[in-house]
Amino acid sequence: MTESDNGSLMHAETTEAAAAVERLLSSEAKTFAELGRVVSARRPPVVTVAARGSSDHAVSFFKYLFEINAGIPVASIGPSVASVYHARLHLPGALHLTVSQSGASPDIIAVQEAAKSGGATTVAIVNVADSPLARTADIVIPIHAGKECSVAATKSFIASAAALAALTQSATGSDALAAGLQRLPTALDEACSADYERALAAFVQARSVYTTGRGPGFAIALEAALKAKETAKLHAEAFSLAELMHGPMQLIDEGFPVLAFVPEDEALESSSQALDRLAGLGAHVFAISSRQAVAETIAVHSTGSGHLDPLPALVAYYRLIERVARERGFDPDTPDKLSKVTETL
Repeated sequence: MTESDNGSLMHAETTEAAAAVERLLSSEAKTFAELGRVVSARRPPVVTVAARGSSDHAVSFFKYLFEINAGIPVASIGPSVASVYHARLHLPGALHLTVSQSGASPDIIAVQEAAKSGGATTVAIVNVADSPLARTADIVIPIHAGKECSVAATKSFIASAAALAALTQSATGSDALAAGLQRLPTALDEACSADYERALAAFVQARSVYTTGRGPGFAIALEAALKAKETAKLHAEAFSLAELMHGPMQLIDEGFPVLAFVPEDEALESSSQALDRLAGLGAHVFAISSRQAVAETIAVHSTGSGHLDPLPALVAYYRLIERVARERGFDPDTPDKLSKVTETL
């Protein structure tokens, strides 16, 4: 089956990610500027976050970006702390972010309410601007992804991560992030044409894979592992490359597939050394990168900011895993055990 034969919604919606990010950055420029002023004025001692599923991987991406660029710790609050255990949160002066496509899950709403009651300024990053979560937040950032029909979140994930990156840039004034965000839509669009064919057979035939990276790249590896499970029924585990050098390395044997997200950032050299070691143990190592990180590299264009480059890399991966799902006989749009909106307590 060729790309021209492809009619999946996941494929189409991945293509729409670049336009969604461009709309987001243009439409919400004033909101990001306002958030930058809030962070500058309050200098919150901590930023707390709450999300589930793919959205939780977006906040993991944000955690690395914000801690690296702002030096303010980011802590994830388990939604059940508020919804099931009814704990009171003590967050005076904090900033609390919630990321949710639907903005409707009761547990996510409950933790936002608890954070607000505990003294935090609350920010909702949502695809449904009139959702219950958005209506009760202090500040709302609609991601402008448009309706997403495939169960597998693609453009909404990319737009959520881009919104969190823009928030980080506004809060820190980073020139590097500003330049990278300006180039991001083009890099996302170009990544839709990335050549993943050399990795295809290995993933179609695999029984299990590792996805990996460092920093923001590791956060994207978490999202990649989830997509392998939900679209292709392929068992995948995500580890930081640092952690992969410990216990998980014991499972590496001849031909074991490892997919690494390797942006050109401060971790590039140590990541390359770790991947060489895995290859020496027999792993079949693939990388998605703007440079030749390993022998089998899926090439993507850089935004000029290594901290943002995992996002174009993820678009290339979405293309790959969508094709893997079809080759394995599955419809990536309609996993038989999943639904688009999951409301948890």
